[in-house]
Amino acid sequence: MSSSVPRFAPRPLNLWLYLGIPAVTAVILILLEWTDLDMDLAHMFYDPSAGNFIGRHSYFLENILHDRAKQAVIAFSVLAIIGFLSAFFVDRLKPLKRELGCLVLSLALATSFVTPMKAVTAVQCPWSLKEFGGKETYSELLSPRPATDKPGRCWPGGHAATGFTLFALFFVLRDRRPRLARRAFVLALGLGTVFSLGRMMQGAHFFSHNVWTAVFCWLICLGCYYFILYRPAAMTDRVALPAPARG
Repeated sequence: MSSSVPRFAPRPLNLWLYLGIPAVTAVILILLEWTDLDMDLAHMFYDPSAGNFIGRHSYFLENILHDRAKQAVIAFSVLAIIGFLSAFFVDRLKPLKRELGCLVLSLALATSFVTPMKAVTAVQCPWSLKEFGGKETYSELLSPRPATDKPGRCWPGGHAATGFTLFALFFVLRDRRPRLARRAFVLALGLGTVFSLGRMMQGAHFFSHNVWTAVFCWLICLGCYYFILYRPAAMTDRVALPAPARG
């Protein structure tokens, strides 16, 4: 029996593009380790006369752009979890169970990978370095860490991941709502960039730390999408998202 539920056509996934750009970005970031770009950008936000970064004690950067923004993304993640669990019982949400599950998993993985990697890499924050009034010695990402009693916990950028994790929305929406998916991509890229800039102004991260975070979040969200949602042969059997009401 034919279904009256609207269908949507599968969208091809160009892995050369979706994997190629992050790969090229990673190579560029590795090459940038042999330049002074990170240091030069950090010095732009450092005030030698005050002996501190210009945003180090900024109420807006710390309380609003960092704490409140993180809480907002956490609240969104909680809503995603509630939506996923509800999809097992609410008829209207049942067709979206796979998408909601992918969203929850992407959000979880794209944020939880940060803390273990910080511990393993032990990269120092700019505000801890001698060049910026601290006591620690700078070392490139791929170099051995100088001996210290306080290993760094600053690579990759945690707060940047709070914004870039929303790449998950792009992938969840790309097959059902392409136009909305593009907006979600801009939102994730924009928030991640703003959060990154805020932390750079505070001396919490170098530029490259945050770009690496964007690469990791993108690849994690792409992987979740590819293994959970990307079913070209079966996509036409899944229902489309209900169209928004028009007044």
